[in-house]
Amino acid sequence: MRGKRSALLAGVAAAALALAVEPVAAQSTTANLINELNAKLLYVAIPITLVTEVVLFYTVYKYRKSDAPKPTKENRRLEITWTVATAIILLFVGVASYGVLADPAVTYTPDMGDPMDDEDAVVVDVEAYQWGWTFGYPQAEGNVTTSTEIAVPKDRVVYFRITSSDVLHAFAVPELGLKQDAIPGQTNTIRTTPLENGQYQGYCTEYCGVAHSQMYFNVTVMDQGDYETWLQEQQSSGSSGGNQSSGNASAGNASAGNASAGNASALLAAQSA
Repeated sequence: MRGKRSALLAGVAAAALALAVEPVAAQSTTANLINELNAKLLYVAIPITLVTEVVLFYTVYKYRKSDAPKPTKENRRLEITWTVATAIILLFVGVASYGVLADPAVTYTPDMGDPMDDEDAVVVDVEAYQWGWTFGYPQAEGNVTTSTEIAVPKDRVVYFRITSSDVLHAFAVPELGLKQDAIPGQTNTIRTTPLENGQYQGYCTEYCGVAHSQMYFNVTVMDQGDYETWLQEQQSSGSSGGNQSSGNASAGNASAGNASAGNASALLAAQSA
């Protein structure tokens, strides 16, 4: 009886503690969905963990001096109870997870339509290469491309169309809840809506060679007016040779990457010799 009371009190305390924790404000719809799912699973996992541990410690303590343990007796009511409880928990986890994974803000599939058909959305083309990025804005007038920064407006749907020009890479912005593989010859699309202004760091999360750790970039979320001003500035710099400079910078990064690869090859050859 005392053990049951302790388990009940532990479960109630865990539930109260979980409800008392204020959720962190999400920076995007994608991050919001993922955080909500994690919170739901946490509310279920904490009471189960505490009850299990309380029962375990109680059993160990009560029978710690038992020199002649008796076999466990069959208890069908108890077995049916925990089987049904487990089934309910697994059903809850499955339904909650499917509701998030099926949302376009988490999993976007080609049958959901062409992002370019969504006139109210922003489309960003992402191309990864060893060892850098090229970000393009196909909806903008002129050739707007960048290599280290993505600018997107707050409270508007944004699509990232991601591919690779050489080997396998991965586009990731953890604070926005974004992660997608960049595969040569294939375009993967992810969708989100930024909710908070700010600058968020992104990087490659798939090891792709000696300069993999240099593949950083920033995603800047800004108001619509500031975003339009940023696009105009990029278009102006492009018409005056800014794109050429960007291209030279990209070529310089590629050359630096090739030099790093050459140094690595030379080192391996020296070690083999």
